[in-house]
Amino acid sequence: MREIPIVAIRGSVVFPHTDSILSFGRKKSVAAINAAFEGDRIVAIFTQKDARMTDPAADGLYTVGVIATISQKMSTESEIHVVVKGQARVKLQKITTQNPFLVGDVIELPEVEYSGDEVMAISRSLSEMFKKAINLGKGVEITTVMKLISGFVGPNELVDNVASLLDIKTEAKQSLLEELSVKARLKKVSDLMAQEINVLDLERTLTTKTQKRFEEQMRKNMLRERKRTIEKELGEDDSEDNKSEVEELTDKIKKARMPKEVAARAKKELKKLSRMSPHNPESGYLRNYLDWLIEVPWHKSSKTKVSIARAVKILDQDHFALEKAKERIIEFLAVMKVKEQNGKAKKKKKRNGDDGHPTILCFVGPPGVGKTSIGKSIAKALGRKFVRVSLGGIRDEAEIRGHRRTYIGALPGRIIQGIKDAGTVNPVFMLDEVDKIGTDFRGDPSSALLEALDPEQNREFSDHYLEVPYDLSQVMFICTANITDTIPSPLLDRMEVIGFPGYIETEKVAIARKYLWPKQLRAHGLEDKKIVLEKEALIEIIKRYTREAGVRNLERSLATVCRKLVRQVAEGKKIKSQVSLSSIGKYLGPRKFTSTIAEKKDEVGMSTGLAYTPAGGDIIFIETALMPGQGKLTLTGQLGDVMKESAKAAFTWTKSNWRLLGLAEDFGSKLDVHIHVPEGAIPKDGPSAGVSIATSLVSALTKIPVKREVGMTGELTLRGRVLEIGGVKEKTIAAHTAGLKKLVLPKDNKKNLIDVPQNIKKDIKFVHADMLEDVLKVAMKHWPPKRQVRMSRPLPRVPAYLTVN
Repeated sequence: MREIPIVAIRGSVVFPHTDSILSFGRKKSVAAINAAFEGDRIVAIFTQKDARMTDPAADGLYTVGVIATISQKMSTESEIHVVVKGQARVKLQKITTQNPFLVGDVIELPEVEYSGDEVMAISRSLSEMFKKAINLGKGVEITTVMKLISGFVGPNELVDNVASLLDIKTEAKQSLLEELSVKARLKKVSDLMAQEINVLDLERTLTTKTQKRFEEQMRKNMLRERKRTIEKELGEDDSEDNKSEVEELTDKIKKARMPKEVAARAKKELKKLSRMSPHNPESGYLRNYLDWLIEVPWHKSSKTKVSIARAVKILDQDHFALEKAKERIIEFLAVMKVKEQNGKAKKKKKRNGDDGHPTILCFVGPPGVGKTSIGKSIAKALGRKFVRVSLGGIRDEAEIRGHRRTYIGALPGRIIQGIKDAGTVNPVFMLDEVDKIGTDFRGDPSSALLEALDPEQNREFSDHYLEVPYDLSQVMFICTANITDTIPSPLLDRMEVIGFPGYIETEKVAIARKYLWPKQLRAHGLEDKKIVLEKEALIEIIKRYTREAGVRNLERSLATVCRKLVRQVAEGKKIKSQVSLSSIGKYLGPRKFTSTIAEKKDEVGMSTGLAYTPAGGDIIFIETALMPGQGKLTLTGQLGDVMKESAKAAFTWTKSNWRLLGLAEDFGSKLDVHIHVPEGAIPKDGPSAGVSIATSLVSALTKIPVKREVGMTGELTLRGRVLEIGGVKEKTIAAHTAGLKKLVLPKDNKKNLIDVPQNIKKDIKFVHADMLEDVLKVAMKHWPPKRQVRMSRPLPRVPAYLTVN
């Protein structure tokens, strides 16, 4: 044991048999080094456990360190630098002095297992691994390399030197310093060196590959430069490609006749492109952007020839019926024609911003009635390009406005894409299925449409990709929808709605014979056979195999008939030149629909109501059952809230008019009423069934049957008033299809009969009712009830008002 100065170091470990350069700046460390250097130059070096401590005590130092000799010393203003050589491992027994520097008692720790064949073998293996690490690029001072590779060092000196050079944590190095067995220390250092060699080998491989790619790129660039130089000398300079591309784009920008601000933006982007390397990835994005700016039409337009006579002829050729819709379209085209004539007269005057389309048309109607195809006919009549974009299911606003150019694969929105495909600034642009636009976290596409469909704003439509205003005022937008309920109010407010009603039976017959049947014969290769579809057979298909407002299912049924005929032709069988009524069942199978009025006689507690659906009109049956109870009203058939309220209003009317119905005053408290509307899987709602429900309920209470051939519709109030309803034409068509002979409508709906076809007016007798009693007189088998209680004082039809001063 001996007492010597002690120095604490941070972040490193000094091993015996190694030379180390250390720097000290703490006062105690500097004082200890100076004292030792002036004496016998012996100092004990211990590593701190926590490198953040500035004045460590005995418990802050590892107990095993190294005794070293100071060979050289150099002082600066604030630090002292020394070269020390480790001599042996020592263990700190205790600190004897704290100031001015640490002095302590240490004892030397002898090494064990430092000889033997296994130790020599591991030592040689470690020496070879050290050489391999040096060859792989491990940074070591040349003097150390020469000393260790010379072979004149012992196993203990070799392992300590290699341990000091390992790239491991301080704690791991301290563990190696505390290992007194040379054999065990050799094994640990060998394992650590093997791991480090693997890392060095991987780093060298990566470096080699990177260097190879870099050299290959440099070689290609050099060859390209040489190629350009040679071609330039030969007069075949292809380096002008980039320049010629820029010149070509410049010419295209001039020919595109862009507005000033758009042309300035295009030239700015082109200038940026000309300064870029052809291999810069951003150059591809700029080329795509410039291509879009150039290919989008800015001034090219179709020459519009608005001829009213030609438009009428085309619409009549392509579409049967739809007279009201055609009339509104012709009026729209007439406005365009007059404005075009006025525009020619004022051609020299500056555009005042009033020459856009006055409104946006929105065709609303059930599927299959020709909304989309009539848009094509409008484009044909105007001599313009036709573009159709389906908006059904769109949930991302970027589908309308486009994606910003910062995104990979960004494109303009569907409106700009459609304009580009059309190639003109004034196409007929159809936005299909606007009632089926969705919305989620990516934005609301319907809100993005507000700007495009507003004639006051679409002159400067903003697309996120183009980032320049685009004039949509000359585009004729036409929207289509099945219903208006799901279209947002601000969007609906910008459009003029034109209703497309469903086709009646006679119209379907005419459409099938004139358009659908010849079309299917051509599609199935039967045009030369000249097969005739009899009218009776066609009516059978319409009545018994389809039930729709449009003609799509009718066309599918006709296609099925054609396929059956084609098969017979392919099998070499002879086919008849006419498709008769008797053969329809063989081709199409059993009937899918039977007569709507299933009852063969007048029933008590059942009335026939009329409904309006997105697919057209339909009839519904209202059934009422009575049973002993306590006045409970049960409603079934998947009825909506409004329809339930109508049923409650009807029940209240019967209870308040018990005298008129010949009932006991307290009948409502002794009966339970169950009102059911069949086809319970189909949701039903609306106020127009109020009259039908009341009639069914009165029939059940008075035991008077309801005439089966009478249909009725109208909203009912508590006072028995019959209020106006909608969908008169569709409901009338449904009643005619169902075979009803008499139809009761609200008195205020008399004006709507102008839209009802004349053949229906001939077949159905219309009765206009103002009060429920008017309905009951027509609908009931006999009225009033035979047993009627006279009222001593009739109740007022209009509520009395009391004025309080």
